[in-house]
Amino acid sequence: MKAIVLAGGTGSRLFPSTKGVSKQLLPVYDKPMIYYPLAVVMQAQIQEILIITTAEDQQAFQRLLQDGNPWGINIIYAVQKEPKGIAEALILGADFIGNDDIMLILGDNIFYGAGLSNQIQQAQNELRNNQASIFAYYVDQPQRYGVVTFDSQAKALAIEEKPKNPTSNYAVTGVYFYPNDALILTQKLTPSNRGELEITDLNQIYLNQNRLQVKILPEGFAWLDTGTHESLIEAGQFVYTLEKRQGLKLGCLEEIAFKNGWITQKQLLSWAATFSSSSYGSYLIQKYSTKQ
Repeated sequence: MKAIVLAGGTGSRLFPSTKGVSKQLLPVYDKPMIYYPLAVVMQAQIQEILIITTAEDQQAFQRLLQDGNPWGINIIYAVQKEPKGIAEALILGADFIGNDDIMLILGDNIFYGAGLSNQIQQAQNELRNNQASIFAYYVDQPQRYGVVTFDSQAKALAIEEKPKNPTSNYAVTGVYFYPNDALILTQKLTPSNRGELEITDLNQIYLNQNRLQVKILPEGFAWLDTGTHESLIEAGQFVYTLEKRQGLKLGCLEEIAFKNGWITQKQLLSWAATFSSSSYGSYLIQKYSTKQ
């Protein structure tokens, strides 16, 4: 299985902050935004990752993440020339994916909650049955998202992209698991009135084929879409509060890589020493320098 992280777009809702830097490179408290979706990918035990960026921002991503070697993963890059929809990521990443199944995650989404790894594992298990999986989350402003309508048995009936009059408050979050045939199905999509290949249209195809699992994230989970100034502040405050109270780091790539057995303690500490003057580096050094 391989993963695509979509980190393109102009970040226009965050102008002027994003006039000079990619939205996904902005800090969310103590680390770049893209660390958080990368952490979810690594929790899914996926080591082959494609990051899709703009031509202007690709070098900055490469400077930050290199080829993924510090975390025992392999990162390659591709360019999305202009925003043409989330589903276009599957076209741009087709050669990279090859014959594998796909995890697609948006570079500005943050997920947190007990049992997150179990939710991911369930979605991966569904792929063995040729089933796609997406996650729904209750929101106050569903008109900003793809919205799922459920029947009385919590079975998904339809998905509509940014409806003016939403029929439910359940938004589709920015992480998707697809069987390999998503690459073929995406080729058949036609652009919407917005001129984009809508991921909602792909999800609807799987729903029509009775091959889409829509999992409602339970209470206690947090899904943060950091696309506005307000949500960016809220995300930073959330991460700060969580880390301060629990003494843990959310989205700590080195820690996840170590727990996955992808890097050694020596490698973790060597990498952490390069930014030891930051609280992030100090956390890793203090926590793992005494572990045997």
